Amino acid sequence: MDIYSTKDGKLTYIKEVDFKLEKDIQKICDDNLKELFGLEVVRSQFTIRNFRIDTLAFDEKAKAFVVIEYKKNENFSVIDQGYAYLSLVLNNKAECVLVYNESRKKPIKMNEIDWTQTRVMFIAPSFTPYQVQSINFKDLPIELWEIRKYENETVSINQIQSLGASESIKTISKNNKTVGAVSKEIKVYTENEHLKNIPDEIKELYEKFKSSVLSIDNDVKVKPTKQYIAFISKSNFTDVEIHKKELKVYLNLKKGELNDPKGLASDVSGIGHWGNGDYLLHIGSDEDLDYIISLVKQSYKKNSA
Repeated sequence: MDIYSTKDGKLTYIKEVDFKLEKDIQKICDDNLKELFGLEVVRSQFTIRNFRIDTLAFDEKAKAFVVIEYKKNENFSVIDQGYAYLSLVLNNKAECVLVYNESRKKPIKMNEIDWTQTRVMFIAPSFTPYQVQSINFKDLPIELWEIRKYENETVSINQIQSLGASESIKTISKNNKTVGAVSKEIKVYTENEHLKNIPDEIKELYEKFKSSVLSIDNDVKVKPTKQYIAFISKSNFTDVEIHKKELKVYLNLKKGELNDPKGLASDVSGIGHWGNGDYLLHIGSDEDLDYIISLVKQSYKKNSA
């Protein structure tokens, strides 16, 4: 992606510059992990059983550990290394919980962690076509992120999306014991699982809602989780639970931040719920969809600033 600066109506091309060391990539990301990925650093250079993890992070929303590996070159196998790290964490749960609790005032218990949501992130300036193709599975707990640095001290970071994946990683697990063992414990959720046994009219309603939300901006991404389907910019701005008679749509705004003249949103600030935010919309038809999207846009604006 070419980047330009503008001054007096004229564009000046900004050159990309190389990272000198992997630790330079790590410092930028670790120092800004919350801003970039919504994650918390648990421990940098974390060693378990003589294996070193660049950064062990924690996803508070998913209640799951995330392994982050920083790469300056392209000479590594995404699948082999990714599943080796996943196996390392799953076989050393107590050590991960211990190091988490060492840096937290409020300790977390083993059974409070969703180990099925453990995942690995590789962050590098670029990936080979082979590496990009290797993540083309619908249920792969491995993410690739490209990070670029430019001469004006600008940094860009972008997740590489799988190319319309329909195949399961389990198809290759028979030939790889590590993949097979990890796949029995890790669970990557998809939209299809949330739509299973849902009436066609609600499926259609969800697709209309999804299409409208994705059209808000090119940076909006869909991320299915265990309890809901999240729509993300910098962070979740709306979460959807799909039920047989309706969609439950949560807006990630605090009480008092939503302008809702029609009064369609309910205040759930004092009620336990899975989705993020203090507002809930019950959607059973597309009658007020345009108005509802205007409410979603308020949440998008707040969470993408």
